[in-house]
This record gives sequence, structure tokens and C-alpha cells, in this order.
Amino acid sequence: MHDHRRLGRELGLFDTDPLIGAGLPYWLPDGAVVRQSLEDFVRTLERRAGYRHVYSPVLGKRELYERSGHWAHYREDMFPPLSMGGEQLVLRPSLCPHHAVMFRSRSRSYRELPLRMAELGGMYRSERSGVLGGLTRVRAIQLNDAHIFCTLDQVAAEVRGALESIAAAHRAMGIVPSRHRLSLPGPGGKYVARPELWERATALLVRALDELGVPYEEGVGEAAFYGPKIDVQVVDGAGRESTLSTVQVDFHQPEQFDLHYVGPDGARHRPVMVHRSIVGSVERAVAHLIERHGGAFPAWLAPVQLAVLPLGEEQDGAARELAARCLELDLRAEVLGAERGSLGARVREARLVPYQVVLGPREVADGALAVRLRDGRRLDPRPAGEVLERIGAQVRAHAVELW
Repeated sequence: MHDHRRLGRELGLFDTDPLIGAGLPYWLPDGAVVRQSLEDFVRTLERRAGYRHVYSPVLGKRELYERSGHWAHYREDMFPPLSMGGEQLVLRPSLCPHHAVMFRSRSRSYRELPLRMAELGGMYRSERSGVLGGLTRVRAIQLNDAHIFCTLDQVAAEVRGALESIAAAHRAMGIVPSRHRLSLPGPGGKYVARPELWERATALLVRALDELGVPYEEGVGEAAFYGPKIDVQVVDGAGRESTLSTVQVDFHQPEQFDLHYVGPDGARHRPVMVHRSIVGSVERAVAHLIERHGGAFPAWLAPVQLAVLPLGEEQDGAARELAARCLELDLRAEVLGAERGSLGARVREARLVPYQVVLGPREVADGALAVRLRDGRRLDPRPAGEVLERIGAQVRAHAVELW
């Protein structure tokens, strides 16, 4: 069983410090590479699916969250307001109110729909100290979030598209979900009291799941306060289940923010808001990746993709030239020279690196690379250009397989 907290520190990915505060991890260089690679992948996936990226502030007036319903239903999980110039500002617990305001910033036509708005943005949760741990429960969250504003007839197709994007991302990350959960409201007053909206939203989610042939289980009491959702669940090495990705249908906030589009009949119509997150919070996603792979990430995520091991000092120059060539090809390479110990020690040091090459006199003279794969395979010497192109192709394809 891998514990991401222990591995994260051992591998120099992230850490915490009491002086910064509980639940506020910082990312070290290798961890920052993993995080940035994941974020770049998600942004590219979203662009190809027709999303436009935006930025919005991490603060908002208290009235914003009163309008959205967060203040009434979610206040215990929010940080206290900050008083500034006669106004109360709140660290946001969610990005959706900002995106709703951005949608209504100008008149919208039905021809613009579905309008897919995405953001990798910060949000904040006032988590209790006793539940904080590693990257899975934190107070400052970088959320992969998106909101689709669409007509009622477009909802099912947009939910299907979101589920297909989630499945594609999970394949690239080497993640196998444990189940899909249809999260429904339960007893109590923490949900918006509009039964007819809940029924419509639930029916649309079920339709999308059935059309894709995705089996699911119902989870009563697991819905968002404003609507039902599909949660894609994963299980860690200790058997603990958590939500990694989600799709939600929301009729509530378009009403709260009085959102409209002009239809083909020239009249104003209310859009539906689909909330969608491909990898959820970056922190939780990386925590699961660390535990799932034990630090041996897929090559496209690995902090170092190619370890170059010169046999002796005579090959140092060739090793550094090879590393520079990798940099030009957008591959992350590191030279582990003889000053780092014996060849065997350096091979062990680079055990989590997807690709290793040992440069001796023969390899330098022939311009060839004998590749050692992380899974133990050794390949026959091949021209250096061919090897780097093959590795680059695997990285660009976001492949889990090494060769």
C-alpha cells in the first residue's frame, strides 16, 4: 500500500510547514512538474472539446454567495467574511457563481449555446484541523472546473460529452474508477426545496448514463445543495473511497442569477447549467496518482522522463549534449554522472524514471542508445534520434505504456 503523504515527501513532490499553516501544502519542483503536466493535459483536452478558458477572482462579495445559495446551505464550510470598505468579501468555496455572472455579462443568443466555460481556479474550504491530511483534504484547492450553459434539449448530450472526457482523462492517468454514483438528495434542509427541479435534473443524468451504458449506484444524501450529480469514485490503497470527477445538472442557479438567452423565437429563455470537473481538485488527483503508481508515473507526468547515465567522466560531455537535445524536444532529461556513485547505485536512484540510457564509449561512438525501461525491459541499441522520437511520441500521446 502506498501512502501519498510519505511518498510525496520522500520523492520531493510536496510538503507542509506549520509556519504556512495546516491544510496548505506547498509544491516542490518535481511535484510542480507533475501538477503542471496534469493541468496542461486537462486544458488541452478541454480546448479540443470546445471549452473556452476564463479567469475569475478568488474573492467575492457575501451577496454573491447569498444569491447562489452557498451562504445559506454551505456557510459552515466557508471562511469568515473579510470587512473591506463597508463590504464583506468572502474567499470563494466554489467557482460557479463567478461563471454565472460572467455568462450574464452581456446578452446571449441561442446560437452561442452550448457555451462551455472552463477554469483551473483556486477555491477555499474551512476544513476542520482533525480531517486535514496530505493533499486529499486541504484548505486551499486548485479546482479543474467548468460550466456549460445550454438549452434543455442539449443537456443530455453535454453530460455524455463530459463523461467521455472524464473517461479519456482517466485512461491517460492510468486510473480505473471503482464506480459511478448517482448522488441524490437526502432528508434534511441542506438542499434547495424545489422537488420538480430535482426530478428533471435527475432524469437527465440517468438518461445520459443509460445512453452510454454506464452502470451506476444511487447515493442518497450525496447531492450538491442545488442539484443531483454523477460522481466518479476511486479507491485508495487503504480502501477509502473518494470522488475524483463529477457532472452535475443545475436548474437552481440560472434562476437565482436570472440568466437568459434569446431563442429563435426572439423571446428570452432560461438556460440550464451543467457543472463538470474532469479531474476534480488537482491536489486530490495528484494524491491518487502518487498512490496508484507508487511514484512511477506515466511518462507524460513523470518529473524526469529520461535518465542519462554516463559510464565515466569521458562520457559526461555526450551525456549533457543528449540532455540538451531532449530539452529542445520538450522532454525532461537528467544526467546522473559518476559523481553520484556507481552505475548500479545510479540505476537504483533512477528506478522510477520511465527511461534510462547508459552511455559508454561504444554508444557515444555509434550515436546509439541502449534503453532500459522502468519495467525491467532492455532494448537493443537504436539510433539516438529514433529513440528520442519514440519516447516523444509516447509522451505526446499521453500513453500509459512505455514503448
